[in-house]
Amino acid sequence: MVVAEVVVVTEQLRNDYDVVVVGGGAAGLSAALMLARARRSVVVIDAGAPRNIPAAGVHGLLALDGMPPTELLARGRAEVRGYGGHVVPAQVATLTGADNGFAVALADGRVVRARRLLVTTGLVDELPDIPGLRARWGRDVLHCPYCHGWEVRDQAVGVLASGPLSVHQALLFRQWSADVTFFTHTMPPPTDEDAEKLAARGIAVVSGEVASLEVVEDRLVGVRLSDGTVVGRAALAVSPRMTARADFLATLGLRPAQHPSGVGQYIPSDATGRTEVPGVWVAGNVTDLTAQVGAAAAAGAAAAAQINADLVATDTQRAVDAHRGPFSAESEARICERVTGERRHGL
Repeated sequence: MVVAEVVVVTEQLRNDYDVVVVGGGAAGLSAALMLARARRSVVVIDAGAPRNIPAAGVHGLLALDGMPPTELLARGRAEVRGYGGHVVPAQVATLTGADNGFAVALADGRVVRARRLLVTTGLVDELPDIPGLRARWGRDVLHCPYCHGWEVRDQAVGVLASGPLSVHQALLFRQWSADVTFFTHTMPPPTDEDAEKLAARGIAVVSGEVASLEVVEDRLVGVRLSDGTVVGRAALAVSPRMTARADFLATLGLRPAQHPSGVGQYIPSDATGRTEVPGVWVAGNVTDLTAQVGAAAAAGAAAAAQINADLVATDTQRAVDAHRGPFSAESEARICERVTGERRHGL
């Protein structure tokens, strides 16, 4: 007989932490794991809306390829808690500066303070308004060839023109299938240069607006144009507009900026994840719109190391200031030595 042990984890939330991580995806959990192992008090505030939840598995992640996203996150939460970190399901309402740190107000009324903030809330995929498209998102309506290309290899793949990188996306998917069709939809036709590239790779170009998807027995079988024509396809690639989940940062003066590629909005940062607001870092898709799970996790770990180093520098400076203070142990020792010397010389 197999006995299954059910462990109930109490949702803990202290009044203050070294670091509050907002966002419980790969970047946030990886950062929290690093910080907890560095013996920092850390809590992850997780709204529970991971971007990749529609996908059947996470791909391209070494040793964990194909693992369901929910299982990956569950393992991550358990690892963070195993080192004393907290993971709390909650929604952040507002952020404000307070007492050389930050006050994080949650939607349920609770408030927690942090010396440093790391935002890893990811992004929102804004999809074209085509009937049936969102329902198939992450299944046979795809966006990343590195995430899903192997699963649709050698199948009839359509690419919906929906943004500045759509032609590039079509050329990428050609690596996985020789049967790729480019639908111009409501976008301008490809430039002469792009049209030549598509033709050279054997990618057909179909003009006309896409009206809907054809689905049979819960499987995509084609794309229907506004004139009624149906083009058979087993998968459809879409390049969505990507927008950082970061509205709550506005109270700190941080607002999303237009990405140079034109694919959406992100929170700018330097190479370490440090933003223009002292004490605030970002990692993962909130600042790197095209990062896959592995890259997001690595960015979270790297940002955590930078945050810990920043806290070490702050703690060290405080210790030095106290050491030099008028009532420090060093000062007391010097006074005692001087008094002893004066007594010895009869002064």
